[in-house]
Parts: sequence; C-alpha cells; structure tokens
Amino acid sequence: MVEAMLEVRDLYVGYYKDLHILQGVSVAAQKGKITTILGANGVGKSTLLKAIYGFLKPASGEIILDGEDIIGTPTHKRIDLGISYIPQQPGIFRWMTVEENLELGAWTFRNDRARIKRKLEENYERFPMLKDRRKSKAGELSGGMQRMVEVGRTLMTDPKLILVDEPTAGLAKLLSEEVYEMLTRLRDEEGITIILVDQEIRQALKIADYVYVLELGRNRFEGPVEEFTDLKKAFWA
Repeated sequence: MVEAMLEVRDLYVGYYKDLHILQGVSVAAQKGKITTILGANGVGKSTLLKAIYGFLKPASGEIILDGEDIIGTPTHKRIDLGISYIPQQPGIFRWMTVEENLELGAWTFRNDRARIKRKLEENYERFPMLKDRRKSKAGELSGGMQRMVEVGRTLMTDPKLILVDEPTAGLAKLLSEEVYEMLTRLRDEEGITIILVDQEIRQALKIADYVYVLELGRNRFEGPVEEFTDLKKAFWA
C-alpha cells in the first residue's frame, strides 16, 4: 500500500469547546492525487480543511504530514512545510493589480527579489492569461481568472499539498470547467497533492482519485472514485 502524504486520524474538532463538528474523522491523501471530500452542507468539510491548515485546534486526534504529527505546528510553519489553502470565499484584493496579488504569496520570502521574479515568471508561464493582465486590477477580471490569481498566489510558495474549498462556488458553468481543468493540470503536470472539498458532486468526481463522504461529522463512505459511479447509492442508501 502506498504511504499517504497526509493522514488525519480520529479527529475531533469544532469552533466551541466540547462542541465538536468533526467526531472521529479519518482521511488520507496520497501523493500526487486528488482526494475529494463530499457531503451535505454543515457536515464538517470546510472544518476539516481549517484544522489541517491550523486555523482550528483539534480537541484530539492526529494530523500526520510525511510521517510527522503537525497538530501543534502554527499555520505559518505549515506553509513552510508545504501546505497551502484556497478558501471558499474569494481572497483576492480587488483594488490591487494581478501582479501585486501574486506577490503577496511571496510574503515569507519578500526580501528575495530574485526568487519572487522567478516565481512570478513560473506563474505567467503556467497561466499566460495572467501575464497579459498582470497590470490590471484583480477586481476587473472574470470570476474564473480571479480564481486563477488565487491559485497562482498559492503556488508562489511551492506547495506540495493544496487544500481547496468549493473552488467554483458562484461561478458560471464554463468558468467552473476552467477551474477543474486547472486543478487537474496541477496534479497531472506538477504532481501536486490536492484535497478538494466540493458541492459540485459530478464535476468533483470527474477529477477525483479517491473519495470520502462525510455525514454529521463522521466518515460514512470512502473508496476509489470508480466505486462512486452510483451517486444515489453513495449518498442516500
């Protein structure tokens, strides 16, 4: 069996003391794969990502990255370990240019201008449309391109694991397809591990390698994506 890059083991966590949203959840993400977390609203999908990133402190359980428990590691140190997070709500600064938004992703090495320039060029090679609009205000871009800016900013730190929360929320279908294609390229061309939380079940399953379904803060189903072709059985059995 291939060893997971990240393992969440028997996690209990919530926003208030003794009120746990997640109640013993366990998840594993294989290197270079897309692991998708599905479930109804309020079951704890976003809570799981926030706990992995360090925004929430678990009451108990383990979060193992490359064999090391990172429960006590602060968020800024988790970034140094290669974890990045793209939240559901758009996180761009609309009044700043595309390039200024991207440069914010280089905050931890802000004094290394040569590295910043190199990472910007890598992003422009990855996303040619951003290079053409690099001096435009981010708020002037389409929703899909704004998501592209967020992903590009995340990639400035060379993450090995990206946590993605509802990446197409509020986007038109055509723009949503562009976002899923972008995530697929990050996996297939750059080998980045992705944990994807999504409500767009059919689209998420098209790009997933392994799937977990949560129900009321607990694991309900899991398995390779091939086992989830019968969505009715998976969600309403």
